[in-house]
Amino acid sequence: MRRTWIAILLFVGVSSCLNAQTIKGGLEAFVREHTVYPPYSLQNCIQGTVQISFKLDSKGLVYHSEIRSGIGTDLDQEALRLIRLSSGKWTVPAGYDTALVLRVPVSFSLSGYNCDLKSPQEILRAIAAYKANEGLTNAVLNFYRNKEKGVFNEADEPKMLAIKKDLGYDDEYFQSKIQDAKAKLKQKDRQGACEDLLFVKHMGSPLADELLKQYCN
Repeated sequence: MRRTWIAILLFVGVSSCLNAQTIKGGLEAFVREHTVYPPYSLQNCIQGTVQISFKLDSKGLVYHSEIRSGIGTDLDQEALRLIRLSSGKWTVPAGYDTALVLRVPVSFSLSGYNCDLKSPQEILRAIAAYKANEGLTNAVLNFYRNKEKGVFNEADEPKMLAIKKDLGYDDEYFQSKIQDAKAKLKQKDRQGACEDLLFVKHMGSPLADELLKQYCN
């Protein structure tokens, strides 16, 4: 039987520059309704605050968003996903400055899951392990980006393939990323979708190429 997790996700200290923009029901309620506590951080009792910056166009669409500072785990991407998911749900005043950069801290905290039994050292080690894997991922991404440009060492490719295998980056995983991208397109999160599709491409897989041509050129 799947165990239920209890999580509280709060927006705290929202920048005063959000006073001119509104979202139906409020941003905090929107986030509470849509958050999915990401699995790695959930399993390792990782909590904290992620700073997100974003811009809105005159129709209330989020047209740019990025992580300003994060925790270094999958909580960062969840915070970014939530802000992008709010796209189109904002109401902005007439004459709104669409170049304005909005900043919000997204705070994650857990209750339950025996997190009180985990020491701060264990949690820090889990964060470090995630970052180490992320470093390996970035090494593979950089290799295939350079290969696309024709600037690469062919002798390094077997090593990159071994890293991909160790990290579980196979066709099944890439298909899951493509499905995530399609879901984001339905949510009008083109930026997030194209990032997922480019991840597949820059992992040396052609599976996302058609969708990239269709949506990300």
